[in-house]
Amino acid sequence: MNLLNKTVKNIKEPDAEVYEAAKERLRNQARPAGSLGILEDVGARIAGIHGTIDVHLENKIVVTCAGDHGVCAEGVSLFPSEVTQQMVYNFVNGGASISVLARHAGAQVRVADFGVDCDFAADLPIFHKKVRKGTANFVKKRAMTREEAVKSVEAGMEIVGELLEEGPIHLLGTGDMGIGNTTPSAAIIAVFSGIPVKKLTGRGTGIGDETLQNKIRVIEKGLELHQPDPEDALDVLSKVGGLEIGGLAGLVLGAALNRIPVVCDGFIATAGALIACQLAPVAKQYLFASHNSAEVGHVFMLRHLGLRPLLDLEFRLGEGTGAALAMELIDASTRILADIKTFAEAGIQDAQ
Repeated sequence: MNLLNKTVKNIKEPDAEVYEAAKERLRNQARPAGSLGILEDVGARIAGIHGTIDVHLENKIVVTCAGDHGVCAEGVSLFPSEVTQQMVYNFVNGGASISVLARHAGAQVRVADFGVDCDFAADLPIFHKKVRKGTANFVKKRAMTREEAVKSVEAGMEIVGELLEEGPIHLLGTGDMGIGNTTPSAAIIAVFSGIPVKKLTGRGTGIGDETLQNKIRVIEKGLELHQPDPEDALDVLSKVGGLEIGGLAGLVLGAALNRIPVVCDGFIATAGALIACQLAPVAKQYLFASHNSAEVGHVFMLRHLGLRPLLDLEFRLGEGTGAALAMELIDASTRILADIKTFAEAGIQDAQ
């Protein structure tokens, strides 16, 4: 049994008893029931995942997954693929958007190379998980082999294990970097949802109308050529996906196996979550959606997963930026649950 199959088989549900105890405590707190909205359920879910009412999210990590895409040859992005590798160095040097927002949230940023089209020095402080140097152009051939798809997912799982060797992970954020990666992400949700590509495809790096129409045609051509099977997540990933998307799926699965909550970033990170939850539906119980991306297809991804985003800030950057900001709200939800006194604890009578 390979790592992927073993992981999928062994993911268990969060602690239902602790979740119900958390909901009961929230109902009895000295305030109007439900008055803190969706943060109440977030706190209860976090408690169920961690198995305790009093959760302290001391070690928060965002893993930014990088990979290049052969479909960029079709002119679907405003920027050249070389920007992917340049941004990896920016992440490492702490100068990127995610670097700033993660510091603000008290989270580490770790970078993983799943398929960047260059050779990074072995001593560069990233996770060296390269499966191949970028995917193939999926309008001409499948993006990767099925074996490479499995390898990318398993590499994401391995990262969770390697991080746990360094210490506990209380909250994991998923982020991405890869020029052109909104194209495979739109293709993935098109396969799983059956919604027409034109309703799911956005402007990515800020492309104009003509390039957007080309991007839609490219995705439609790739789907027509390969006919990915929506019941087989690895078939979808290998035919029209991305190596970093596979890595993102592996992070979700590895975290769920180890009872770690995952705050999912935007469009690309959610594409990875779609793959993960198709492979292991129970993994969805460990997922939190950080925000509603400005990419038009993201709302359909969230609906497909049944997730409600915590923020709506018109973000369309990726990297894990939305996940970093949402970590602060999730952190607050744990204190709402544990620290707000109940009517009985506060000595308030006849208030219920």
